[in-house]
Amino acid sequence: MQIQDLPYPDPGSPDARSGPRFLWWLFRNQLGGQLKSLAWGLLHFGSVSVLPFCVGLAVQAVVDRSGHRLALAGALLAVCCVANAVGETFLHRTAITNWITAAARVQQLLARKAALLGSALTRRVAAGEVVAVSTGDVEKIGWFVEAVSRFTAAAVTIVLVCVGLVVYQPALGVVVAVGLPLLALAVLPLLPRATRRADIQREKAGRATELASDTVAGLRVLRGIGGEDLFLDRYRRASQEVRHAAVRSARMWSLISAIQVLLPGLLLIGVVWYGVRLAREGRIDVGELVTVYSSVMLLTYPLRHFEEIAMAYSFSRPSARRAARVLSLERATDTGGSRAAETPSGDLYDPATGLLAVAGRLTAVVCGDPDAAGLLAERLGGHPSEEGASVLLGGVPLDDLPLDSARTAVLVQDKDPVLLSGSLRELLDVPASGGVGAEEALAAAQCGDVLTALVQGSVDAEDPMDARITERGRSLSGGQRQRLALARSLVTDPEVLVLDEPTSAVDSHTEARIADGLRELRTGRTTVVFTSSPLLLDRADRVVLVHENEVVAVGVHRELVHKEPRYRAVVTRDTDAEAAEPEQGTTGSERADVLEAGDVPASGQAWSAGQALDTAEVLDALEEIEETA
Repeated sequence: MQIQDLPYPDPGSPDARSGPRFLWWLFRNQLGGQLKSLAWGLLHFGSVSVLPFCVGLAVQAVVDRSGHRLALAGALLAVCCVANAVGETFLHRTAITNWITAAARVQQLLARKAALLGSALTRRVAAGEVVAVSTGDVEKIGWFVEAVSRFTAAAVTIVLVCVGLVVYQPALGVVVAVGLPLLALAVLPLLPRATRRADIQREKAGRATELASDTVAGLRVLRGIGGEDLFLDRYRRASQEVRHAAVRSARMWSLISAIQVLLPGLLLIGVVWYGVRLAREGRIDVGELVTVYSSVMLLTYPLRHFEEIAMAYSFSRPSARRAARVLSLERATDTGGSRAAETPSGDLYDPATGLLAVAGRLTAVVCGDPDAAGLLAERLGGHPSEEGASVLLGGVPLDDLPLDSARTAVLVQDKDPVLLSGSLRELLDVPASGGVGAEEALAAAQCGDVLTALVQGSVDAEDPMDARITERGRSLSGGQRQRLALARSLVTDPEVLVLDEPTSAVDSHTEARIADGLRELRTGRTTVVFTSSPLLLDRADRVVLVHENEVVAVGVHRELVHKEPRYRAVVTRDTDAEAAEPEQGTTGSERADVLEAGDVPASGQAWSAGQALDTAEVLDALEEIEETA
């Protein structure tokens, strides 16, 4: 695999049982690139190791006044230099290719897992950890995969040089052959402590990243409640902990580096001292002494790769463990698509709660528990976070369909949809049936003021579709982001659209218009809206009350307000006692008349005495405001 061939057609199925197993799986899948890197590494390190022999040959030729051998030594030096240049160039090229392709493979695996799990991913793993794995951890893993081949080439070269020195000059060669392995193994007792410190640093850095991600995501809310300084102080403390851990880790690695400089120096001094004695005794030639001395000096270069591989493994192991943890996550119910790919149609039915969404109708679902509503919405989309009976669409279990088919048939928009950075045109460029255009969807979602704000905030964007959206739409208000996300969902035009609180951050007047636009645009299509807003409930064909994960009432908004105290309690945010006991001076029927008109703010504030208005007056006022606007 070359860089220009990325991304992979199929990144494979990783062994995510543990961090080391995942690293080994990556190595095996990079075997071709590893062998190329090993071959070029042997050429590079081998040519470097032969240089001392050429130098020794040249020195001995000068001592012996042999021009022929001096010319031969010069020719060998030239060949070694060319081989060194070629080997180092292609070693660097193949090693970096291994790094990038390994990192790309991991990123593809993470992206595929995120797409598979959907919103269930952030329910099971913190968003900050996912960010840390897909950025810094990917780099650390790629570094280790890249360093393995260079380390292997260095180790093989050291073994060959030791054997060659023993054959070339046994007296000094034995000293080098015994000393070099001791140098390579001298730092092993320090590696566990260095690894632990590196793990602590990575753990603290991961927590700091999670805290930073969560703080940035909630910055608007934090500023609103005056909690910005509090969370910034928490991040400062976390970052200081990371700094202290990094310093402690760096001290240990500095000690390891110092040892790897000191011990080869001592070995070099010992070799020179012993070699001089042998030369004075006439047991070796000057050229042989120069050859052995130069070999020991140059072997410190491949020895540095022992330190690098130790560091790479120490830093990549916790990264691989975190990546394996994310990649080991599975959907709660995943049959692998036992049925053929198809897009079923018909009624949407959840056997767990008894919820039935009639085909082609707008069904509103009222659920007193927001978390339970989110889980139910996920289950209706065919990708639940908990095991249970499969939702049926037209009698077909969604869990038995391939995931792509299930998501094509049912689109779920959760409470906090994400807006990706880019132009509005790119935001709305999603897989769609073609039945709903971008202008229609924007109009139905009441995005007129949003388009104006985007144009004003963009440079040289006359067409609103070319206006830029900042990362996660942070420059927009919560209601504006909700409306753009709703427009994106409407453009998709799925067979079944599930919306979880799509207007919770929108004012009442805009919400009423969105309810009308949604009903009109989705005519003939199945739409399920999880909401407690009377304005949306009043425009639904059917309203279903889910209490304690079970359907307890079905009807229309005005009927349920009169007859179902639990429904009235959820819609008005009253307690059960307040719902059962009308306020002083207002009868239950009078209060129901007010509620059925939808005269409750979208924020869900409780109805109170003195706010009662005649139903006809409320509706007439809304129509008058709409006509004026």
